[in-house]
Amino acid sequence: MATAQLTASSISVTARNLTSFEGLRPATFGRMKTGALSERLFRGLVVKAATVVAPKFTSIKPTGDRVLVKIKTVEEKTDGGILLPTSAQSKPQGGEVVAVGEGKTLGKTKVDISVKTGTQVVYSKYAGTELEFNGSNHLILKEDDIVGILETEDIKDLKPLNDRVLIKVAEAEEKTAGGLLLTEATKDKPSIGTVIAVGPGPLDEEGNRKPFPISQGSTVLYSKYAGNDFKGSDGSNYIALRVSDVMAVLS
Repeated sequence: MATAQLTASSISVTARNLTSFEGLRPATFGRMKTGALSERLFRGLVVKAATVVAPKFTSIKPTGDRVLVKIKTVEEKTDGGILLPTSAQSKPQGGEVVAVGEGKTLGKTKVDISVKTGTQVVYSKYAGTELEFNGSNHLILKEDDIVGILETEDIKDLKPLNDRVLIKVAEAEEKTAGGLLLTEATKDKPSIGTVIAVGPGPLDEEGNRKPFPISQGSTVLYSKYAGNDFKGSDGSNYIALRVSDVMAVLS
């Protein structure tokens, strides 16, 4: 039987086409012998998403309406001290603002950045560009990608920014109309919840705040796949999204 041979020089993988080896079965390789693959061959295979800033640069000053955030360290252990594998570690969505730009101009109005250095913020999951600077991971992103300010460890205390709202998600139905118990896999993801906090409102073309169309305490219907999902310390589910993703107010 012919054996396919792999060498480190014959492997060329980029961050763009490498998604994950997780779940890859031996059958994927057809008739390739398992022994042909060794850890030694893949030892130099490293994918780095972050841009590394050379040590000769000692500061980063964002431009315009951009903000530099020092990313919160990923938890490597559970509260009980169990070491988490990389696949089980939650990607952080928060950090500390360490530098801000000069703001932006809308019409004739100069709009300053609404967050200050030292503020703890939560940002959209896929926002910004990651940087490795001074031995720490940072993220440079637009202010509009910041979901809100969070000075505690509990997401229910989030203070939304701009046109965002924080919603406590209604619990999913446990049973069907006929009384059958639903499993986690068969429960519909709810798209109804109660607004527990609202931002100061969106800006118009002249830089003035527009009135917010919904208020705290409202029960709303929102787009199912919008926003950023969070789990509160009380076990409840929360979602932060733009007010434009709210489809209706229920009463």
